[in-house]
Amino acid sequence: MAVGPTTRRRQLGADLRRLRERRGFTLEEAGALVNISKATLSRYETKEGTVRWPAVDALCREYGATEQERLTLVELAKGAKIRGWWRSLADPIPESMNLMLTLENEVVSENHYSCMYVPGLLQTRAYAEAVHRASEMRCGDQEIAHMVDIRMKRQELLERDEPPHMWAVIDEAVIRRTVGGPDVMREQLRHLLTRAREPHITFQILPFATGAHAAAVGSFVILGGATPELDVVYVDILGGGLFMEKPQELARYKLAFEYLRAQALDIEASVALLNRVCKEL
Repeated sequence: MAVGPTTRRRQLGADLRRLRERRGFTLEEAGALVNISKATLSRYETKEGTVRWPAVDALCREYGATEQERLTLVELAKGAKIRGWWRSLADPIPESMNLMLTLENEVVSENHYSCMYVPGLLQTRAYAEAVHRASEMRCGDQEIAHMVDIRMKRQELLERDEPPHMWAVIDEAVIRRTVGGPDVMREQLRHLLTRAREPHITFQILPFATGAHAAAVGSFVILGGATPELDVVYVDILGGGLFMEKPQELARYKLAFEYLRAQALDIEASVALLNRVCKEL
């Protein structure tokens, strides 16, 4: 999968910090070497805001980076300004969704736990519209249509020549909650069954019989980057979403997802349950 601008920016920050710490410099000491402030260098390393490639070049030289390391980081800095397809949309999108689209455009894997709705990447248009109408009560038809269009565009991620692997653990409540009416729900479940045949999409159903489980707090997504240090967790909250990338946060959610996979039905049993629910509608 091609490396996108946000992955470049995040990788650049991680590498700059690694090179600085290898030399034993503090942020203040390193910044003084190239005439940038401690705060600016901190932003470079924490992947926030824009970055000037000449400053990256100077830092690499002061850090004693190899020629290959220097050239690689300079290219990362130059490539971090490329804009994604959603940046040119005429209508604005919420900031949390903007970040989600940015990160998702560059993932190599996505692990979903869904307790309320079918994951957005696997929704039909009619199901997605019903979800948005229920959750965005104050939005008009045009706004709803705009949000659904973005969701459908997101799904092109799974149609790429080298798509990310998506593993979804879906609570049984999701497939039994009739969203949009029986016809819409039946179409959605059949769509899930069709997509489950694709080699890069895996799903399991977490049955009611499991009882209490590892993620009773709610839905989340683990966005897998090119390297583990670029992973991000996205947690659904009312009115937007929360992104987390601290090592302890990532470890907690990754462990929870492993437990969920172990507690869920296996793939064959999940398909059987989905078929059964579909026939009941």
